[in-house]
Amino acid sequence: MSEANAPRHRVDGRPSRLRALADIYPDGVLGASSDGVVTILNAQAAALLGVDAEQALGLPLSDVLRLLDQDGRTWLHVNRPFEAISIVRGVPEQSWLNASGDEVLTTARLVRDEPLGRVVGIAVGLRSGRGRARLDRDRSDLVATVAHELRSPLTGVKGFVQALLNRWDKLSDDQRKLMLHTVNADADRLARLIAELLDVARIDTGRLQLYPRESSAEVLVRRVVDSIEAGTAREVRLEVEDELPAVFADPDKFTQVVTNLVENAIRHGQGQVSVRIAASDTLEGVRITVDDEGDGIPIELRRRVFTKFWTTGESGGSGLGMYIAGGLSRAHGGAVTIEDAPGGGARVVVDWPSGDLRPD
Repeated sequence: MSEANAPRHRVDGRPSRLRALADIYPDGVLGASSDGVVTILNAQAAALLGVDAEQALGLPLSDVLRLLDQDGRTWLHVNRPFEAISIVRGVPEQSWLNASGDEVLTTARLVRDEPLGRVVGIAVGLRSGRGRARLDRDRSDLVATVAHELRSPLTGVKGFVQALLNRWDKLSDDQRKLMLHTVNADADRLARLIAELLDVARIDTGRLQLYPRESSAEVLVRRVVDSIEAGTAREVRLEVEDELPAVFADPDKFTQVVTNLVENAIRHGQGQVSVRIAASDTLEGVRITVDDEGDGIPIELRRRVFTKFWTTGESGGSGLGMYIAGGLSRAHGGAVTIEDAPGGGARVVVDWPSGDLRPD
């Protein structure tokens, strides 16, 4: 290698060009040669290891990469990168503790002079474990929320079934019938919640299965409105514009989106619920508008409405309906937005395409 192309670590007391580039990288980067000497250490890695980035250059790797496991063993002692067999190309992510006791996550790549050749250097990536700890807390919160949502109807089912078993002969037919109706309603609630959780998992992992085809938005929305209106004392008014284009939709998923939005308006709003179907002015397709006459949704909360398990007030619900509605709409190439209804209350708008706009 010519002198002009040789790696430079310092030039006139200044960090090398390679170091300057490495400092831009968000994670820590450490490089060492085959003789175990540190050749590069960016600022992020130096901070995680508690060393000075300039002074560490040229030091033995064992003096710089001072990470320990729960048994007090060092990273070098456990992994022995320079002794790895020829087919090993790297070290997968591992969790270590630095001198301050903070978790540091590491990965490593072994640099060989040729395929299956000797190790001539290693590159170690380091990042703080705080992000993973936060993710673990979020997952724990999610598990706790799901457990709470499942336990509530399950407690009712268990209680009424136990009462029926223990007091069957002492209960009248009307009492038994009431208890069985309650158990059936709680079982339906459990089934809906489990179905919603499965939909959330499929949306999050990109495994949502869609069977779209040209469909009539008016027919599908009218079925939803008629079904919901039959089960509530609230008035649900439907207005349909003439000569609407067809929508490209999985009918079941389209119905689920409209159902979630109308039920959400009934649960959280007040007064009459108005549903309107018209041609969309943002894409070639239709726009479904659902208005209620409640207090509306403040602008600062509108993005949170589409997060998992977001609820407000005492009107119940799993907090998954709007998240699922948004996910199913996006999966078809559509969108859900929240505005203010002209007469007060909240307006939820769904723009649904006529063609196949599904994201790749």
